[in-house]
Parts: sequence; structure tokens; C-alpha cells
Amino acid sequence: MIFLIKSGDYITRKSYKNDMVFVVLSVKGNMVYLKGLNDRLYADSPVEDCEIVSKDVLEDSFVPENLESDLLDRSEYFFIPAKILHLDGDSEYLSRCMNYYKENKVFAIGRKIDEENLSNSIIEYLEEVKPDIVIITGHDAYYRKKGDKTDINNYKNSKNFVLSVKQARKYEKSHEKLIIIAGACQSNYEELIKAGANFASSPKRVNIHALDPAIIAVNIALTEKSKRVDLINLLDKTKNGPSGIGGIMCNGMMYVGYPR
Repeated sequence: MIFLIKSGDYITRKSYKNDMVFVVLSVKGNMVYLKGLNDRLYADSPVEDCEIVSKDVLEDSFVPENLESDLLDRSEYFFIPAKILHLDGDSEYLSRCMNYYKENKVFAIGRKIDEENLSNSIIEYLEEVKPDIVIITGHDAYYRKKGDKTDINNYKNSKNFVLSVKQARKYEKSHEKLIIIAGACQSNYEELIKAGANFASSPKRVNIHALDPAIIAVNIALTEKSKRVDLINLLDKTKNGPSGIGGIMCNGMMYVGYPR
């Protein structure tokens, strides 16, 4: 059945109990190269371990809440949400996040940049956009067979994300003036936080949803500057909660004015 699997197919992996849906990027010999349909993960699998699933019956079970009606339903004040710069290694995930920003009426600028090029170009984009919040994401994976999870070399793209966070902190040292959200599936959480990220994945080396970084950003962007963000409640809004993303306490980034 090898010939049945081709680029663009949706598959699950039998050895992982068909727990996650992937898109086939390419097939080379007996190996199939994959990316998560909804999770920010790269993977590969032998052809015989793959099971094709129908695109017609697939729905994303994780639907984030729309925040705009809860936070901006006031008549006497006006609001200026934070500006977001979203740098993403995946154009499809980026598009989904940009739609989410639009739905929540938050101004965001998105750029598709391959993970290995992020650190060389991030300061240019920061200087151009001057954001309050920057997202540094794409795909990642922790190669458990290589061993120690503390070794940055045992990850697909964590090193690229760490270098990018360090560059962003050269641009703005203050964690209060620039919120950095970094990482993807199974990323080296500890190294990203040490590099200067406010929020990072993945504390338990689990997968994160394509929208998770955007959910964190939108909540902060729509919380008033005078208010402390409820960290535990914020993380619980993401697909896998604090197993997938962790971070440090911060205030919101939205200005409030009067009169409307």
C-alpha cells in the first residue's frame, strides 16, 4: 500500500494509537515526513506505521474562546490593545493565527520566516513594527532517542528559537516593555525562559496547538496595563494548559482611555 500515501494526505500513526493527525509533507523510500495538522510538530514515520484518514470527517476539537465580547463590552471608555508581531515558520498556522487576531479585534502583523532564519532577521522586524508582544514560533520536536532533554542539541528547532529570543532581548531588555512568546511542540522550555522569553513551550515536552501562542498574546493584549494577568487561568486557556506552555507573571498591555 506504499503507493497510496502521497504529499498532502492526512495520516495517523498506528504505533502512537492514532492519537494525532498529520499532513504528509513528502515520501522518501520507506519514510514519510510529516507535520501536525493542528499541532506545531514535525515528525517522520515508516510507511507501514501510517494510516490514511479522510479529510472530510476531520474537525479540530480545540476551539479557543472569543475574548472581545468579554473584555471590551463597555460604553464610556476607549481601548488601545497591544500590537503583536507574529513570526512563524509555518504559513498555514500563521494564517489561522492572523484570523484569530482579526476575530478578537487585535492589531497584528504576521511574517512567515523559516525557523533557521529567525535569529538573523528578528531585530529588523522588531525595529520596523515596534510591537508590544512578539511571537517566535513554527515547528519543533524533542528527539527522545538522543537522550537528555536538557541538551538543546536534542531538539529540531529549539536552538533557533533560543537564539531568536536572545536577539529580541538585545532589542528590548525589559520583560515589561516587550512580551516574548516563544517555542512550538516539545520545545526546550527552560532554555527559552532563560534566554528571555516571558512565555515558552513546552514544560512537559508535549505538543501545543497551532493557536496556543496567539491565545496567550491576545489575552495579554486585551488586558489593561494596570491589571495583573491571572497566569494560571491564562495557561488553562491553551490546549494542554501548563503542560504545554508556561511563563512568568506580567501585567496586561492594553491602554484604556476616557471618554469614548
